[in-house]
Amino acid sequence: SDVYKRQFKYCSFSSAKVVIFGQDPYFQRGFANGLAFSVNKNQTVPASLRNIYKEIENDIGYVSNKDGCLENWAKQGVLMLNSSLTVEHGKAGAHVDRGWERFTDAVIAQLNSARNNVVFVLWGRKAQQKGAGIDPKRHKIIKSVHPSPFSASNGFFGSKPFSKANEYLTNHNISPIKWQL
Repeated sequence: SDVYKRQFKYCSFSSAKVVIFGQDPYFQRGFANGLAFSVNKNQTVPASLRNIYKEIENDIGYVSNKDGCLENWAKQGVLMLNSSLTVEHGKAGAHVDRGWERFTDAVIAQLNSARNNVVFVLWGRKAQQKGAGIDPKRHKIIKSVHPSPFSASNGFFGSKPFSKANEYLTNHNISPIKWQL
């Protein structure tokens, strides 16, 4: 998908410091931009991303960029990868179990085995299932409920994933992410 060329354009395999999993791209026309949880500029910021911004503010301080586009994170080494890389307009999950999972599982397996000290952020049950094989002795795994409005109050808010990720990176002499951009 052309949308996903953006992901690897900004964050290569060798530059990935943090991996955030999503489920599938936003199904509204013009929203998805190839980065999980991110949307194109000048789009309405989805509720899950608004909750992510709230947690950043509560965890590490004010967010200066709230337009919904997370390219700045990708450029710093945050791989925002959905399990499924395409979706049908208006039908969330329409392309689940169509083969994308083999590719994204291979990306995770390769990061797990070929790299050290990567932070894996697993929001929600599906992301945690996808990351079940990650070696916690080689990598940092941060888990919580999904940031969706249906679950954010049950453990996402207050989970402090951004400061935890940066603390781990800093402790391993890796430059932290500027999450507030």
